[in-house]
Amino acid sequence: MHQPATITLLAVLASCALAAPTPAVALAKRSFKVPVAPRIGLYRSPRQEIQRTYAKFGWEIITFDPSVLEGLLGGGDSAPSSGGDGGSASSSSAAAVASSSATTTATSPVMPAASATADYQGAAAPATTVASGAVGEVTATPESNESEYLEPVTIGGQTLNLDFDTGSSDLWVFSSSLSASESSGHTTYDPSTSSSFSEYQGGSWSISYGDGSSASGTVGFDKVNIGGATVNKQCVELAERISGSFVSDTNNDGLVGLAFSSINTVKPQKQSTFFENVLDSLAQPVFTANLEDNSSGTYTFGEIDSTQYSGDIHFTPIDKSQGFWQFDSSTYSVGGKTQQCTTCSPAIADTGTSLILVDDDVAQNYYAQVPSAKMDQQQGGYVYDCAAQLPTFGIAIGDYIATLTGQQVTFANLGDGTCFGGVQGNQGQGLQIYGDMLLKNFFAVFDAGNESFGIATKA
Repeated sequence: MHQPATITLLAVLASCALAAPTPAVALAKRSFKVPVAPRIGLYRSPRQEIQRTYAKFGWEIITFDPSVLEGLLGGGDSAPSSGGDGGSASSSSAAAVASSSATTTATSPVMPAASATADYQGAAAPATTVASGAVGEVTATPESNESEYLEPVTIGGQTLNLDFDTGSSDLWVFSSSLSASESSGHTTYDPSTSSSFSEYQGGSWSISYGDGSSASGTVGFDKVNIGGATVNKQCVELAERISGSFVSDTNNDGLVGLAFSSINTVKPQKQSTFFENVLDSLAQPVFTANLEDNSSGTYTFGEIDSTQYSGDIHFTPIDKSQGFWQFDSSTYSVGGKTQQCTTCSPAIADTGTSLILVDDDVAQNYYAQVPSAKMDQQQGGYVYDCAAQLPTFGIAIGDYIATLTGQQVTFANLGDGTCFGGVQGNQGQGLQIYGDMLLKNFFAVFDAGNESFGIATKA
């Protein structure tokens, strides 16, 4: 899940356009499903969730207690403690810097129309082809606290557990070039054992986070299979140097980005995502996420399965100019009382983030209704008595208010009688992140054809 989307939240992006596809041979349209299995795996603390989300988006970590900043950046896990009134504010840059990016005006992504047999070519890159195939399934494993949902992905005949992330646009993996200490606990991809691998001559990628985590390496193309759908020459980024929180997340062998390719980090030519490469072979240019808490769920590509939701799907237009599934969300509700927020930041739907991060005044207004709630600087967010009766919380998806029960708001029990909320403030970062705390409670639709995001009640 760790993948910087931009140098800053203003999405300073390299403006390298993707080449147009060659004519396609018409084949039958299709769809495929990626089932999500019951979760297993490591426990990630609330503080680690705050840290990794801020690092992912290049956000600055702000605290009123300088003594806790080092712990937040270091990713260590200390005993829960209550925050107190601090002194003067301090900050440390957690800017995620994609070294492949330049400070330029953001450009809209180009969506390649690669069909089941279409050739697609980026500058100096091998042609990308999408093979036809039957509907298939692959199991995905959500980690504890829904830190991330992992899916087996086959690359050149080798299977790795990767994170589906609608908040980034790279497919990168742990590679066999890593040292034993860097790759310990991970499955690595070895291009030398794949007969279908080809190197992207001169291709590279490099990311670094303010928390000290970094990853970089070379780029190639290989046959990638997800759920029975195969891209014969999908761009794969090979981590050859890696450090920090990437190494410690032993459940995760890499990432499949499902945002838009304008924020892909490959140099010298940005590359298409797996979804973009299969887009024209799908019956519908959509994918859906039906994630669950402690149960099974499904990613579906190419159709909206009416058996997975009830009632209407509530859509809102997206603005993909920053590379995200981004939309306006200017209304929220607390305890059933709707409040307009004309100054609220835009929001993104991000399956690669666990928490819901809203503008600070929205979070403050919510927790003001919880008498025991307080900001805990050690945990990095609001905590409260686990016995507290929390009000409902709703956020706008278009004209629809997607509402969580008070019980659904809680992210984690800290073990000392206090709980950590799944709704937290974004410390004025200018973007609201609607992660799995929202998405696992609704049926979500990512519609590339109509450039919209939708949500519905689960069936």
